[in-house]
Amino acid sequence: MTDITYIRTWKCWLYLAVVVDLYARKVVGWLMKPTLARELALDAVLMVLWRRKPKYRVIVHSDA
Repeated sequence: MTDITYIRTWKCWLYLAVVVDLYARKVVGWLMKPTLARELALDAVLMVLWRRKPKYRVIVHSDA
């Protein structure tokens, strides 16, 4: 499952994309950038693929 939120900092707003493994109940990927661009979510999912290296197909769910 994925979600995006924004966080206010002293200098600017940052956008955070998070990928959660619902079976393991763990955050398995994340990425933070100052702009809300398509690459934010895609790079967070790529982080999961790089870290986990799944052997089988996986399902990614997002409300977006």
